[in-house]
Amino acid sequence: MIPIYKPYMPQNISDDITEILYSGQLGYGKYGRKFESQLQSFIGCEYVLSVSSYNIAMQIVLSTLGLQFGDEVIASPVSCLASNQPFAVKGLKVVWADVNPENGSMCPDDVKSKITINTKAIFHNHFCGYLGNIDQINELGKSYGIPVVDDGIEAFGSEYKGNKLGNVGTDVTVFSFQTVRLPNTIDGGAIVYKDKKLYKKALLIRDYGIDRTIFRTPNGEINPDCDIKLEGYAGLMSDLNSYIGTRQMDDIESLLVVQKNNAVIWNCKFTNIDTINSLKMTSDSTPNYWVYGTLCKNKTQAIKDFKESGFYSTGVHINNNVYTVFDNKVSLQGVNEFMNHFVAIPCGWWFENK
Repeated sequence: MIPIYKPYMPQNISDDITEILYSGQLGYGKYGRKFESQLQSFIGCEYVLSVSSYNIAMQIVLSTLGLQFGDEVIASPVSCLASNQPFAVKGLKVVWADVNPENGSMCPDDVKSKITINTKAIFHNHFCGYLGNIDQINELGKSYGIPVVDDGIEAFGSEYKGNKLGNVGTDVTVFSFQTVRLPNTIDGGAIVYKDKKLYKKALLIRDYGIDRTIFRTPNGEINPDCDIKLEGYAGLMSDLNSYIGTRQMDDIESLLVVQKNNAVIWNCKFTNIDTINSLKMTSDSTPNYWVYGTLCKNKTQAIKDFKESGFYSTGVHINNNVYTVFDNKVSLQGVNEFMNHFVAIPCGWWFENK
């Protein structure tokens, strides 16, 4: 059966990995800087930092934005649990926004109706690599003076108006490089900032709040005059993981082309089928086709039929508003309709659709 996900790993990397393992430089170093440079070039944005995991990326973003216990954020329940669990860790109040049942993207009108004086941020998830209404959500943030974070956990390489996600005008963008993503660094992530000051702040928060340029005295001792003013994390990506990222970035364009070609074939196959519709894309967007999304009249039967045809299929995620940890089990009509019909099938680089 063709899998829904598959970790990518470049060929002929064992010698380089061995060299790194015995180099004495295992922490963030030359490969970390190279990986970030590649990300900057690919995304088209200067203020990019790599991190050790997606979870750490989210925690850094929450700290960078100054969010505190009890603050209110608007987010989509149609997303990976990893996207929303950091809110619970930080003690934030999550207000769930409804989604468009045709594609699972956040509904701008519903977001607007839920903005209050207590709203501190909007987290805009791009479900399974399918981009949402970026301009409309960003305009809400601008109008109300609220930062918007593009949650690109599954959307690295997706495009909006010809630009890569991370370079579409949003305040902050978060990516995951966990094993089944592209690129994957075994575990890792990245954050993109539009604002240089927030980026500089995040660089400190990523490394325990330490300014490494003054952290040690000329003789190598910790400098007592180097004050730590910010909360921080052990968020630096190792050079081993970074190296894997650099090699994956060498191949990223060709891998995404395969996925887009596979999607074209799926589009044709579902054109005249009444029981299965391709997920409707938002205007001016191109998914990365991490998976291929469909809306099926009978979800259970469709999953069974796809599997019997040799394609692993799944609903991918469960809507997060069912979880007690978020203390907000509100029922949302668009969410319910979308989750009752959404089925993802393989679209990845590991097979050629025919």
